[in-house]
Amino acid sequence: MSTLPDTRPAEVADKLALLRAALAESGAGAIRLRGVDWFAWATAGGDAAVLLVADCGVAEVLVTRDDAVILTDAIEAERLRLEQVPPGFTFHIAPWAETELRDTYVLGAAAGGAVLSDRPRHGNGNGNGEQPLPASLRLRRMVLQPSEQERYRALGRDAAGAMTDTLRAARPEWTELELAAAGAQALWRRGIQPALVLAGGSRRLQAFRHPVPTMEPLGSRAMLVFCARRHGLVASLSRGVAFGRLSDDERNAQADLLQVEATGLDAVRPGQSLAAVYHALDAAYRHVNRGEAIREHHQGGIAGYQAREIVASPSTATGIETGMAFALNPSFAGMKVEDTFLLGAGGLDNLTLDPDWPATTIQGRARPVWLEVA
Repeated sequence: MSTLPDTRPAEVADKLALLRAALAESGAGAIRLRGVDWFAWATAGGDAAVLLVADCGVAEVLVTRDDAVILTDAIEAERLRLEQVPPGFTFHIAPWAETELRDTYVLGAAAGGAVLSDRPRHGNGNGNGEQPLPASLRLRRMVLQPSEQERYRALGRDAAGAMTDTLRAARPEWTELELAAAGAQALWRRGIQPALVLAGGSRRLQAFRHPVPTMEPLGSRAMLVFCARRHGLVASLSRGVAFGRLSDDERNAQADLLQVEATGLDAVRPGQSLAAVYHALDAAYRHVNRGEAIREHHQGGIAGYQAREIVASPSTATGIETGMAFALNPSFAGMKVEDTFLLGAGGLDNLTLDPDWPATTIQGRARPVWLEVA
């Protein structure tokens, strides 16, 4: 289980400098960060989530030119102060029943200037509407600092271990829900939030790209998908298990899919656009005579504080930079490959690689294959 290092104050100082540069560039009075993703980014891994399915948590971050404040209520303040928020922030604590005091405080802190927000709210007719964050700041979030990269590596290792343990224990008579439950337990035991757990058995895996688990038994094939969140970062990975040997058709499909993925991964290079990755995958699908597959499911994209910060499309002009993370997920019906990679100076580093999982080497990379259980 990963713990947060004592390098957080330095990381927070860097983040606050980025936020204040955005304030200076825009002329705004304050930046208000509501989402659990931005809260984690600004606090170097702090967690404002209580209800896991909520986009916004129990605390916000407010940054002005002179102050950095955690906005929360009396229920959460002490826990956040002791367990989640590093030095570098003050607290504004409102009674839980008087949430309007938070908005009043924000307007005062902005001192008449505009308020920029990751989840802007429209005004009430009094000119108090919020404005979106500048695109330049959103891009800076996707370029991970060394301390963030280390947290990501630890998360990836643990998530991959949870996946391996779960699928090695799985049995064909399990239901999809039992497989998903075992996967979620394996993540929680490692201090990881199961932001998404999909589990598909033999029949539904062929029918649906997103097999939300049901009471149906797995049968001879199963796939498990994780979006695993810890300290705000999300690692995505997918693996398959076959109870019995794969057929020749399945082996051929797996080989084709890994070639498609390899082409996409090769296109993830500094200076390229995310659209170039999409077009590389499109050409690779056509090369293996599966041109329609790219329209049946998205192909992934930049990862980080969201499972997909930006999804690759034919027109995604976002430039690729060293320090970004990527999770591509090319797929055919019944088959998918997915890991989370970090783009470093030496190329892509697989954060969710588990040496205990069966793999083959494709264009110099170890890539997962189906686990075959006799």
